[in-house]
Amino acid sequence: MARVSPFVPETITVHLGAPASPTGNVTVPFIDYIKNVSSSEVYPTWYPCALFANIHAQISYALNRVYLDYYPGRGYNFDITSDAIFDQKYIFGRTIFENISNTVDEYFDTYIRRIGFTEPLAALCCNGTTVTCDGLSQWGSQELAAQEIHEMDILRTYYGDDIELVPDTRVESDGPSCPGVALSRGSSGEHVGTVQNELNRISQKCPQIPKIGDVTEFYDELTEEAVISFQEIFGLRPTGVVKKATWYMLVFVYNGITRLDELNLEGQQLFGTSLQYTDSSLATLAADRLELSEGNPGLGDEGEQVQILQHFLNVLSAFYPTIPPVPNDGVFEQKTHISVIEAQRALRLPVTGIVDEITWNTIYDAYNGIVETVFIDPYIFPQDSMLLGSEDLRMGSSGEEVRILQRFLNGEEGDQSVVSRLAENGFYGRHTRWAVNEYQKVHNLPQTGIVDEGTRDHIINRIIDRASAFTSRHVQFPGKTIKENDRDEERI
Repeated sequence: MARVSPFVPETITVHLGAPASPTGNVTVPFIDYIKNVSSSEVYPTWYPCALFANIHAQISYALNRVYLDYYPGRGYNFDITSDAIFDQKYIFGRTIFENISNTVDEYFDTYIRRIGFTEPLAALCCNGTTVTCDGLSQWGSQELAAQEIHEMDILRTYYGDDIELVPDTRVESDGPSCPGVALSRGSSGEHVGTVQNELNRISQKCPQIPKIGDVTEFYDELTEEAVISFQEIFGLRPTGVVKKATWYMLVFVYNGITRLDELNLEGQQLFGTSLQYTDSSLATLAADRLELSEGNPGLGDEGEQVQILQHFLNVLSAFYPTIPPVPNDGVFEQKTHISVIEAQRALRLPVTGIVDEITWNTIYDAYNGIVETVFIDPYIFPQDSMLLGSEDLRMGSSGEEVRILQRFLNGEEGDQSVVSRLAENGFYGRHTRWAVNEYQKVHNLPQTGIVDEGTRDHIINRIIDRASAFTSRHVQFPGKTIKENDRDEERI
């Protein structure tokens, strides 16, 4: 079904080949997709107007595919292909040219449409020499630019006079919307606070980014330094100014890290206090249960072992772009089957779609390597977030989970005057219920007075965000050279 209004997707799923080819998919940020296509189809030495015209056309073409659900509407599980015969040339893993990258950063949310129409123009392009088409000639655009023809006149030459550029298109994202103005030294307000909070969280995984500490909502020198470090790490121009490209890259990386934390918690809930999974008999049982017999795709198998397999696949999908994530519902359906195939391909296993013992153990080994090297160690990151349990907390509940909840709510006192000091006695009485209800009210959660899954997840994320501002991981440089006889300053 076509979309009601155009938008720029945060990510786009690219099939690495022709539509029916048995190759995998990659899901990448939309802005990176356009940079890749531009670097693959045109030359960085071309005149700026030619580059602008081609990039606008490439953006419009891709958005048209997304807007119309062109491939999903035909039963495919991707948005666009990498094959230039069918779509635009995309080369997975290629180097991106700096000037093309900078141009896309500025214009990735601008597309072409016909005046009076809503949808992005399906702006066909071809090189204009060996291949011609009813659309823009790439070499022809360079020739026009050499004659000092403006980018819009170049586009009108190939697409007609009844076209216009639509700037500042909404970016579909799970994070907050871009403020619409650049943020820089001296800026203040809620959007600056969002940037500071995201940078603090990201710095846990990228220790090169200096910590900002308290979220002050004022763009000071330390915030600028953190922004510059972020821009350098993620291939953006290190200006220290947060414009559209930096804002949405922050959102993308922050969401990815939050997803990792959710996966970490999911693993804790599946396996208890440890993410280790070493019971070989259980692995063998799971392999037996999931093995696909000839003529039976295995769809419909369900249970805890399927859910464990899905968790493995979801963790791998965060690090292997060709492995798609799957619902963690314990049902072996088509998406899980496809994810298994892509995992086998990525891990250099026979691509059978069968989860036999070798496939199970190889997937587990890859998963376990990620767990041991990436996920936050609770001893290094002491936020108590894994100790709230998985059961709802309500009037009459008691135990360490309630005590941790009360400690958290007391820590909120400085931020939320409506929450009064609680006795940390581990008993969920009416005062605790009232405090939970007020917390839910402040954060626009259903006011039930019960710590259910939604409230628990919100609390856990707030705990992690708070800890991110002050807790340095063991790999983060402390800010000064450490030499013999140095010691920490005494704390009063």
